[in-house]
Amino acid sequence: MEDDNAVLFDVEGRTGAVTLNRPAALNALTHSMVMRIDEALTAWERDPAIAQVLIRGAGERGLCAGGDIRAIHEDARVGGGASAGFWRDEYRLNARIARFPKPYVAVMDGLVMGGGVGVSAHGSVRVVTERSRVAMPETGIGFVPDVGGTYLLALAPGELGTHLALTGAVVGAADAVLCGLADHFVPSDGLAGLVAGLSVAPVREVLERYAAVPPAGVLAERRGWIDACYAGDSVEVIVERLLAHGDPAAKEAGATILAKSPTAVKVTLAALRRAASLGPLERVLEQEYRVSCNALGSADLVEGIRAQVIDKDRAPRWSPGTLGEVTEADVARYFTPLGADELRLPDAAPGAGSGHA
Repeated sequence: MEDDNAVLFDVEGRTGAVTLNRPAALNALTHSMVMRIDEALTAWERDPAIAQVLIRGAGERGLCAGGDIRAIHEDARVGGGASAGFWRDEYRLNARIARFPKPYVAVMDGLVMGGGVGVSAHGSVRVVTERSRVAMPETGIGFVPDVGGTYLLALAPGELGTHLALTGAVVGAADAVLCGLADHFVPSDGLAGLVAGLSVAPVREVLERYAAVPPAGVLAERRGWIDACYAGDSVEVIVERLLAHGDPAAKEAGATILAKSPTAVKVTLAALRRAASLGPLERVLEQEYRVSCNALGSADLVEGIRAQVIDKDRAPRWSPGTLGEVTEADVARYFTPLGADELRLPDAAPGAGSGHA
C-alpha cells in the first residue's frame, strides 16, 4: 500500500497533477514510481481534456532528492541487475518528458537532485523558488551524472556545467536559470496560487501573474575563473588551475573535486565532453545508460553510497585513491558497449516537445 501511495495522480481542471509522495525519503524515486508516472503521461497525452501536466513534491523539503540509492547500493553490492532495469525505464521517462507534446510544468521547490532533475529539468516549464537547491552530486558517491544530466550540463554557458558536474555544487534559483536547468522564478509563497491557477488557465497566463526576478546568484560573477580553469579534457589540469587561482572560491572548488571519487570525476569529464557532440538527448541518455551499468561493477559506487548514506561517516576510501592512478583504460571501461543490453531510444519526432515557456 505504501508503494501505491508513493506517487499520487489528480486531475485539477485541465491539468494532470503528479505528486511525488515519499516526503520522509525526500521523495526519492523507485522503479514503480517511474512506471506509474509513465502510465499517467500516456493517458494524459491522449486525453483531450488534459491541457497540461504538473509535477510537484509532497512535504516542505523538496521535489525529489534523486533515485533510491540505498536500493542501488544493495544491488551493486550483490552484483544484481535491478538497477539496470530501473535506469532503463527512468531514462526512457526522461526522454519522454523532454518530448511531451503538452506543457509539462515542474515545481522545483526545495531539494532537486539527481533523478529529481531528470523528472523536472527536461520539462518545458521549470519553476524554481528561493528555497530551490538544484544539483547533480553523483561524483560524491562514486557515480556519474545521469538522467540526461550530462546533456543539460554540456549545454550550460561556458564551463558552468563542467563546474557543477565535477564538484556536485548545489545552486539556487538564479544560477539554475543561468545554467539552463530552470526557466522561471516564483516566490514560494506564490506556489499555491500558481498551482490553483493552472486548474483554470494555461500555464503561460498563470506565470505572468506569479513569475518574478530571482535573488542574485553567484555563478555569473565567477564565470571568468570557471571558464578559464575548466577548459580542456584533463581533470588534473583543471584542479591545478583551480588551486593556483587567486579566488578563494576557485581553490575551494579544486579541493572539492579532490575529495570526490577520482575515477568518477574523470569519467564525468569524459562523459560531458562526449555528450557535447552526441546530438539529441536520446543519444546522450544511451551513453549514460552504458556508463551507469558499467559503474555497477565499480568499488567506488558501493563505497561512496556506504560513506554518504549507509554509515554516514563521510570518509569514503576511493580505489584508486588519486587522480594520477586512474588510467585512460579505467575511464574507457565505463564506455564499453553493452551489446544486446544497450539502451536504444527512438529519435524524437519532428517538432516533439512543447518548448520552454
